[in-house]
Amino acid sequence: MELNATYAPFITGTYECIKKPAIGGVPAQRLPDVVSTVSDMLSAIEKKGLDAFLGYSRSLDNWAGSDLEMSAESLRRTGDLLKPELRSALEAGAERTRKFADLQREHLKDFETEVLPGVFAGQRYIPVQRVGAYLPAGRFPILASAFMTVGVAKTAGVPTVVACSPPTTPTAGNPAVFYSAYLSGVDRAFVVGGVQALAAMAFGLLGERPMDMLVGAGNAYVTEAKRQLFGRVGMDLLAGPSEVAVIADETADPTLVAADLLGQAEHGPQSPAVLVTTSRELARAVIAEVDRQLLDLSTEAIAGPAWRNYGSVYWVEDRETAVEVMDVLAPEHLEVITSDDDYFQENLTNYGSLFLGQWSTVAYSDKGITGTNHVLPTGGGARSSAGLSVSRFLKPLTFQRVDMSATMQLAPLVSEISSYEEMEAHQRTADLRIARFHANTTAIEDRS
Repeated sequence: MELNATYAPFITGTYECIKKPAIGGVPAQRLPDVVSTVSDMLSAIEKKGLDAFLGYSRSLDNWAGSDLEMSAESLRRTGDLLKPELRSALEAGAERTRKFADLQREHLKDFETEVLPGVFAGQRYIPVQRVGAYLPAGRFPILASAFMTVGVAKTAGVPTVVACSPPTTPTAGNPAVFYSAYLSGVDRAFVVGGVQALAAMAFGLLGERPMDMLVGAGNAYVTEAKRQLFGRVGMDLLAGPSEVAVIADETADPTLVAADLLGQAEHGPQSPAVLVTTSRELARAVIAEVDRQLLDLSTEAIAGPAWRNYGSVYWVEDRETAVEVMDVLAPEHLEVITSDDDYFQENLTNYGSLFLGQWSTVAYSDKGITGTNHVLPTGGGARSSAGLSVSRFLKPLTFQRVDMSATMQLAPLVSEISSYEEMEAHQRTADLRIARFHANTTAIEDRS
């Protein structure tokens, strides 16, 4: 997530890169070795089926259990393994995410209208039938992922939702992750992770028909697996290593800005964090503060390399240039901490989710406590796509119904266009209806 040579010439305002990433460049999920490894794994699992799938689960996940699927009772009892405070927090997050998804669903309305006399057209929202959700639980268990994927899919009305999450011991998965899935209404849950989980859901290796759609964030390998499987199954989006960007001016607190940059950098050593600011003084202060906070951060071994290798700081001459630069970066998470946050909300167009003011932080959404979805586009995907929402699980299917009386408003036009295109079969479908319209009209007149 940096301003590269492709886009830099199109920035009209003045800017300066104060801190460059030591590595940067291609997003982690597009690195050649990741692409090759995923391709080999998917090919092996597709050809050899369950044997290859289980082999990867044992070798990569260190799985030694007998049954990958959790029973309904064992899934329900995962909550008993958690301290009450965590259990309550997860229950609150599940409910708030479901409530926000309900509000989204309420605003998606079926409709039918008469677009011309005798010509009726409309749209119905029909849920996807089978969804597979990937719930990360590798270096860090992302407890709210089930709220965003399983819960939102069920709110949309998806009949069957299957979830996969990697084992954290040789015989079990993370109980908090699976309790979140239980709270979200999952139909079946499996202890399996990584590329092999995506392949199993896509190829129908879990005792279910192949999924119609796969959703959920993951590491670079999971994201690349989704990219390669797209077309065979539907996808939510390519949500790879987490990203954060902050727009700040001289009024921002460098301690908060630094903390929020590191808050996402600790997701993984390839997670970019970017500051765009109109204040050189703030830029220098934030860089110093990040270094200071890393000194006693327990996840310094992750957040430190992410900041040094993929972090950037840009000074821009004014707020207009800040918008230009940020719309090119198109970050997954975007915080705005300025004296005029409303301006940025009105003018920014490319981001996964927006966090306005110093009292907002990405972590509130990450953990499901504000209710908005945290499965968001990365790697510049926000230039064309939005994050996961209830609408992604609903197909807006159109329909039309035409009365005989409307034939002459439609058929002659179609006949003319088809004739020019030399698509005779199309033309005949219209001409036949013209002929039958005239025959029916004549018969009606004769009877009268």
